Amino acid sequence: MSPSADRFPTATQTLHTRVVMGGIFAGALIALALSVVFSWSDGVAGGSGGGAGKLSAAAEEAFHSPPGSCLTWDNPDASDARKVACTQPHLFEVTALVDIGAQFPAGAPVPSLEQWQQIAQQKCTSDVKPYLGHNLDPYGKLTTNLLRPTPSQWEDGDRQLRCGLQWAGPGGKLLPTTGPAKEQDQSPVFEPGTCLALLGKGVGDPVDCAQPHSYEIVATLDLKTKFKDGYPKQDDQKAWLDTECTKAAGDYTGGADLDAKKLTLTWDLREQESWDAGSTKVNCKVAAALPDRSGLQAVTGSIKAAPAGADGGQPQDGGPPSDGGGGPATGSAAPPTSKKNG
Repeated sequence: MSPSADRFPTATQTLHTRVVMGGIFAGALIALALSVVFSWSDGVAGGSGGGAGKLSAAAEEAFHSPPGSCLTWDNPDASDARKVACTQPHLFEVTALVDIGAQFPAGAPVPSLEQWQQIAQQKCTSDVKPYLGHNLDPYGKLTTNLLRPTPSQWEDGDRQLRCGLQWAGPGGKLLPTTGPAKEQDQSPVFEPGTCLALLGKGVGDPVDCAQPHSYEIVATLDLKTKFKDGYPKQDDQKAWLDTECTKAAGDYTGGADLDAKKLTLTWDLREQESWDAGSTKVNCKVAAALPDRSGLQAVTGSIKAAPAGADGGQPQDGGPPSDGGGGPATGSAAPPTSKKNG
């Protein structure tokens, strides 16, 4: 095993996957609470709870979209929601229509957040496999959620919901996807050069690498290029990725000494369920572990090698992260202990 990869002892080898997946599960709940279309208002100023305003024509059309429709928006409250072709970047793909009028008849109060979460789990999961034509990766980037009526729509008796698929990042922000969901690779990977924010001691959404961050993605590898005959045991994944991620990190950093920078090279692992759903890609990434291995600490600045100079010289190391790998992270949230992949 490479010296830098060995920074995480065996007992903590999956720290990276635990942190990321814990963030994804939390992120799905945050997305339901804050980022689902029309969950804050009727598309007008006034904040949570919704005023008496009306949705724009485009937003009204988006809310009533049939299965197979893709939606996107720019405003935090999704007041500018609109339909787009699924071949364009989008934040939500409608998979099914659900009517909850029998459960919530006229005059029933708007469900609580906990009830909405239960409804999403109960109503929006069973139709996903038929819609996709294959399994939804339970640890992949796509998660189910729903679009719910605005307060005024609810008062008018509208009980129709749109179930759909979205990509909720590790910190809860909805991230754009491109292409119909049934054609997408569900592997939860990021483009090399992406940095993920630091939340407490764990992982957040993509940020500029100049900002304090947890991981920097140095490569994306496909396990299937090595393991062509079926799902590989995680020990076999580790052995191959130790070699291949080390090579990739050397190319990305221009041969930087990660140990000298107090950085650790690590990678994702894939579960059998993910493999069976077609998710075979993983991230190679670097981070700085806290001395007690209880989580991650802040790194500032990219470790990517600078491009060759005008004189044709060799690429230069982009320089060490500030504070030699970052000072202690703020916050006290410990990484989750469930063993899932990120």
